[in-house]
Amino acid sequence: MDDLDRAILRELSVNGRISNADLADRVGLTPAPCLRRVRRLEADGVITGYRAVVDADAVGRGWEVLVNAEIVSQDRRTVEAFEAAVGAFDEVVEFRRMIGRPDYFIRVAVADLNAFEVFLRTKLMEQPAISKLESHLTMKKLKG
Repeated sequence: MDDLDRAILRELSVNGRISNADLADRVGLTPAPCLRRVRRLEADGVITGYRAVVDADAVGRGWEVLVNAEIVSQDRRTVEAFEAAVGAFDEVVEFRRMIGRPDYFIRVAVADLNAFEVFLRTKLMEQPAISKLESHLTMKKLKG
């Protein structure tokens, strides 16, 4: 990967719908070699996809809660069952297994406090592997 590839990635990360002609112009290439580079970055797995950035409030998911979760056991069966169940919840928009404590970091996006309480009570707290949950409410999103 060279500086041109990095410039292409920078531009695409800002605007994944930019035309190839505009992208080529911004990175200082002609359209044909620029398109070849983009296709190579896709084929090599550097570019893994394109997505739409959706306004969370407009779709009823503007209220985010960060949840730290600890589970009762680290055996394979418990971990796999917990990860499959929690990963399948629509409200979970990010889910990470951590090194150390907490065992998991879960980012939940819902409409409001009531929706979070329902999610917590009827889905997350129903998981038999849970030993401890700790929720963190965002005061102000500063980046990301």
